[in-house]
Amino acid sequence: MSYLEYTVKFVPTGSRKLLYLNWPLALLLTATAGIGFLMLYSIAGGSYTPWAEPQIKRFAIGFAIMLTIAMVPIWFWRSIAGVAYATSLILLIAVEFFGFVGMGAQRWIDLGFMRLQPSELMKVTLILMLAAYYDWLNPTLKSRLFWVIIPLLLIAFPVALVLRQPDLGTSILLLAAGGGLMFLAGVHWAYFAAVVASGFGLITCVFKSRGTSWQLLEDYQYRRIDTFINPASDPLGAGYHITQSKIALGSGGWTGRGFMQGTQSRLNFLPEKHTDFIFTTLAEEFGFIGAFSLLTLYTLIVLFCVVSALANKDRFSSLLTLGIALNFFLFFAVNMSMVMGLAPVVGVPLPLVSYGGSAMLVLMLAFGLIQSAHVHRPR
Repeated sequence: MSYLEYTVKFVPTGSRKLLYLNWPLALLLTATAGIGFLMLYSIAGGSYTPWAEPQIKRFAIGFAIMLTIAMVPIWFWRSIAGVAYATSLILLIAVEFFGFVGMGAQRWIDLGFMRLQPSELMKVTLILMLAAYYDWLNPTLKSRLFWVIIPLLLIAFPVALVLRQPDLGTSILLLAAGGGLMFLAGVHWAYFAAVVASGFGLITCVFKSRGTSWQLLEDYQYRRIDTFINPASDPLGAGYHITQSKIALGSGGWTGRGFMQGTQSRLNFLPEKHTDFIFTTLAEEFGFIGAFSLLTLYTLIVLFCVVSALANKDRFSSLLTLGIALNFFLFFAVNMSMVMGLAPVVGVPLPLVSYGGSAMLVLMLAFGLIQSAHVHRPR
């Protein structure tokens, strides 16, 4: 079938594209972001400034970006996958020379009207590139060593650059999302078994290198590991974040203290309450019911993405949708595990809820790609 015949037969035109949008997914995204607005309003003591109002504007812009991207045929995004990946890689390199330093890390590029975090953009363009690669590659070659090394290099370059910033949390997410997409593409399980075995060896090297001239992690990252193992060892220092977080989580009970009644956030005991630890504020004010409700929304978002991917007969669209859904899952799973003390604190925000410009806009861009795949799938 020629491209013209495909377009006439399958691709919706004009206002029909709006009808074909995955509207349940769009409503779930809006509801989740609405919880974020509510919590940012509460954290600010009943004020839209300084966090809720900018976040609402960013979501509105992000929603418009999602709709715009959804209207563009999915084949266009496949065709620019290489350019998008290369641009993100160049921006990561630019951070090394022109990056803005904040909170001890060099992760942002100051554009004047906003600070762009290229590592956030790489989370999407890496998945876009890998999906295009496996769509192009003959399925019989996907487990051949040479054709496995290529995607590994595509993952390794940005991971190495992000580690230099340093940003351990984002580098782990990039590695996990990239590896997960390779698994979804059908790469043989033996490669992943080798990676797991190598991972145990790497962990051993990380601990053995501590205090030596070839130390693999920064000192503050080792302190985070110590804190994860035993938060009580330094409750007023490195263990302060997780200790206060657990107090907030536990004090919420089943129904919470009530809206704007959380003592940990209102009295500023809870650090980073508007970004990485915003989930604990929600749990303190709305209890287990509020926390479970947010988790349900996240689960439904992932579920709708998976259903859309399975219904799509285009390999690129399916891999892209599953890859972004996996990345989104890793986002909230790591953040929630982190604030509950189930994982080390690595600085991963809660998607759509935590305050932040780059993360919000890039996430909506990613869901725009999912919508484009959904709108332009063969029907």
